Amino acid sequence: MKLTSLTTAFCLLSLPAVAQDHMTLMLDWFVNPDHGPIVIAQEKGYFAAVDLEVEIIAPADPSDPPKMVAAGQADLAISYQPQLHLQIHEGLPLQRVGTLVATPLNCLLVLDDGPIKTPADLAGRKVGFSVGGVEEAVLDAILRHNGLSLDDIELVNVNWSLSPALMSGQVDAVIGAFRNFELNQMDIEGVPGHCFYVEEEGLPAYDELIYVANPNTMDRDMITRFFAATEKATQYIVNHPQDSWEVFAASAPELQDELNARAWADTVPRFALRPTAMDYGRYAEFETFLHTAGLIPNLNEVSVIATDVTVP
Repeated sequence: MKLTSLTTAFCLLSLPAVAQDHMTLMLDWFVNPDHGPIVIAQEKGYFAAVDLEVEIIAPADPSDPPKMVAAGQADLAISYQPQLHLQIHEGLPLQRVGTLVATPLNCLLVLDDGPIKTPADLAGRKVGFSVGGVEEAVLDAILRHNGLSLDDIELVNVNWSLSPALMSGQVDAVIGAFRNFELNQMDIEGVPGHCFYVEEEGLPAYDELIYVANPNTMDRDMITRFFAATEKATQYIVNHPQDSWEVFAASAPELQDELNARAWADTVPRFALRPTAMDYGRYAEFETFLHTAGLIPNLNEVSVIATDVTVP
């Protein structure tokens, strides 16, 4: 079955499935509330309603999904807008085809009752990180916004152990913490944290979580149907946040805890209501930011970085 528009796909949401196409989706990490629309679309039968059988895979290594899409081993992957810009310049055939979380989640995280009251207080202190390149550029922008530079702090690779490194005193701050998770995790553990939001500290706004595909091999029709289903799921989440949480939590026992419940409530307002909609200025501005930071050698056109799959 061939569809030519998102509107057509939506019409089919109410029709019985005839023949399902198989699609492989690589998550960026283990299943968590960030993936709400995907899980709800699966559990509520929205994928099946548009003739899709979606295989959802959590990676062993969070750096693998974009590489697998680029190599033709998966149809879609969840990734991050900042990383996408770099990956394209590295030669990976990738393109943003949709948005999952439409606001930054990243923040500079410190102890709420600690000595860091503004990012300027980080002079001479240690800052933990997990992913080099983009996170260093983000941190540098925050520091410069507050009269400092990377030369004024000591970077410490904490290997994905962000909040534990902060709570144990190994570092004085961490960059790369997600405001919907680490803040809640620290509060639950009785060590409240405080976030300095990157978009309020000198960074251009960006899409935190995006869907990427290989522009040379992607099936636009199948992807369009995928987004018809996840858009319907997002509308259900927004209209029924408690019911949708119960559906989400029931999908796996490990999701049924206080951290995921809190993270769900904090994430719902950030889901992209129009997952295929394109903000060209947002991608152009972030490409310029990375070029100014010296992380990319030249500027790509937005059409290279992102596309609206519903436009022929």
